[in-house]
Amino acid sequence: MAGRNKPKADGSSWPLEGRPGYLIRRLHQIHVALFQEKCAAYEITPLQYSLLTALAKRGTADQTALAQDIALDRTTTTGALKRLQARGLIDRSVGPHDRRSRTCRLTSSGLALLRKIERPARAAHLATVADLTKVDQKRFIAMMQTIVKAQEQRLDATRSPD
Repeated sequence: MAGRNKPKADGSSWPLEGRPGYLIRRLHQIHVALFQEKCAAYEITPLQYSLLTALAKRGTADQTALAQDIALDRTTTTGALKRLQARGLIDRSVGPHDRRSRTCRLTSSGLALLRKIERPARAAHLATVADLTKVDQKRFIAMMQTIVKAQEQRLDATRSPD
C-alpha cells in the first residue's frame, strides 16, 4: 500500500506538458523566437530591448539599478550594456561617486531605435499570448504578476542584509 504513491521511474506520473517549469521555459523560447522574427531588422535581443526600455524610463542609471530593473545579474547586464554601447545606443561613463560603477544613458541613436522597435516588439509580446482570448490574456498576465511578486517578496525576506 505504501508503494502506491511512489512516482514511476519513467516520469510518466507527471508528464512534461503538465509541469509549470517546462511550460514557462517553452513559452519563453516561443516568445524569443517571435521577438526575433518581428524585430530581426533591428538586431536586438529581448534583453537588450528591456535594458533600453528601463533606461528610457530612468533617464540615467547605474548598471546595478538597471540589473535590478530587469531582474538580471549584474554580470549579464554589464555584458549586454557593453554591446549596446559598442553599437552607439547608450553611453556608459564612470560613476560620479564610485569609480567602479558605470552610469548609463540612451544616446539619440538608442532613443531612435527604441521608438522604431516599439511597434514590432509590442507585436511580438501580443503574439506570445495571441492564442488566448483578450480576457484570458489579462488574466494570464495578472497571474504571472502575482507569482512574480510573491516569489520576489519571498526571496527578499530570505536574503541576508548586505
